[in-house]
Amino acid sequence: MSYTAAMNSTAFPTSPGRRFAEQALSRAAGAPLLPGNRIDLLIDAAAHFEAWLGAIRGAKQRVLLENYIIRDDEVGRAFRDALIERAKDGVTVAVVCDWVGCLGQSRAGFWAPLRAAGGQVRVFNPPQLGQPFGWISRDHRKLLVVDGEVGFLSGVCISQKWLGDAAKGIAPWRDTGVALHGPAVTELELAFAQSWSSIGEALPDFPHRPTRPVGDVALRVIATQPSTAGMYRLDQMIAAMARRTLWLTDAYFVGVAPYVQALASAAKDGVDVRLLVPGSSDIPVVAGMSRSGYRPLLKAGIRVFEWNGSMLHAKTAVADGQWARVGSSNLNIASWLSNREIDVAVEDAGFAHQLAAQYEKDLGNATEIVLTPRRYRPHTDRVSTAARPQRSGRMGGSSSRAAAGALRIANTMGAAFADRRVLGDTETGPLVSGTLVLLLLAAVAIFWPAVVGWPIAVLALWFALNFGIRAWRARRRHQRRIQAANEAEP
Repeated sequence: MSYTAAMNSTAFPTSPGRRFAEQALSRAAGAPLLPGNRIDLLIDAAAHFEAWLGAIRGAKQRVLLENYIIRDDEVGRAFRDALIERAKDGVTVAVVCDWVGCLGQSRAGFWAPLRAAGGQVRVFNPPQLGQPFGWISRDHRKLLVVDGEVGFLSGVCISQKWLGDAAKGIAPWRDTGVALHGPAVTELELAFAQSWSSIGEALPDFPHRPTRPVGDVALRVIATQPSTAGMYRLDQMIAAMARRTLWLTDAYFVGVAPYVQALASAAKDGVDVRLLVPGSSDIPVVAGMSRSGYRPLLKAGIRVFEWNGSMLHAKTAVADGQWARVGSSNLNIASWLSNREIDVAVEDAGFAHQLAAQYEKDLGNATEIVLTPRRYRPHTDRVSTAARPQRSGRMGGSSSRAAAGALRIANTMGAAFADRRVLGDTETGPLVSGTLVLLLLAAVAIFWPAVVGWPIAVLALWFALNFGIRAWRARRRHQRRIQAANEAEP
């Protein structure tokens, strides 16, 4: 179905059903609908970097930058130098980058000139004792706000990698973001301020002009934090509400059962559900996991496409020609439940038209995945790709195949243990493999118990150390509160 056909329907019911839908979406996302904005679509890194650097160089009051990866390369140094220039002129410059994202990408020395110029840089969630699983939560946002007047959010990181390498025949990465003006920019600043204060002292209070309409676009700024799941609830709700089309683009899709079921239900109701994912990935293990989940999608009638370029990194959705989402959240558990993410959900037919048109353009450089009959096994099927073009990278090799196999086994064994659903005809193999793995583990535990015992002992010591440190810190805080209370008494 083309976008024009989808425009003949509406995504959500009209009043009073419309008001009910708006209330449901606001509660699911944890974000109110903000009217009066202007939004511009940014396609690929070159457009992003030009707009971002232009805004930074024109800053007069403050620059707030939050990005998962800021790399010490030509692009990263251009941004750092632009920030240094603003800091020397007395502009407030605050930068948040992620420890894992920047690991091996940029070091403390990279930021030293900016700090010397008066800029501030904070690193989100470096490893520390007392938090054995703290490293799991990451700041995956890509956010820039300048002077409280213009804001940007995207899937683009600050790295030369996004521009490709013409000398090596590597095309630029395909990515999507937006520029915002209007009341939504204040929400972006508040999202940055929350990230900043989670690491150290809060930002000073900035003078904010009264928010005034600068356009006619209504949208929600969804700034998720670990365990809030606002974006997950919203994605589920949109899958349930879509009537004609639901077109998804995702860089690291790993379908969890509830969301796959929501997409499958939509497809079975006649919704044109499409999923565009990378054909070759910068993280082959995740790509293998993504592929392992194609079959249930295809069997439900969902169309799956793989991008033929170097890397597809966009995270977008467009439904019924009326609703669209752009941002940093991927369709996987890490983004939905563990990371800090930033997305914008737009309820505007004009913007949805733009995003849908770009989606159809992207499908022109993609290969559709289809189910074909298995030879000698007429009652089952397999995933196949027809006429696949030459990739600029590999899908993953043995590591991604092993990860995909492990994921299939885990999903099947989990369903068998919990008896939560009937196993399908494609799950016999993973069930047999899981049985063999458990038998092997049982044999190792019986005949070579030390092989099992030593890893358990090391893990127990590690957790004991971290929990002991947390208990000591909690006791110290309690003692300081008691001491402060005693000193305050007359």
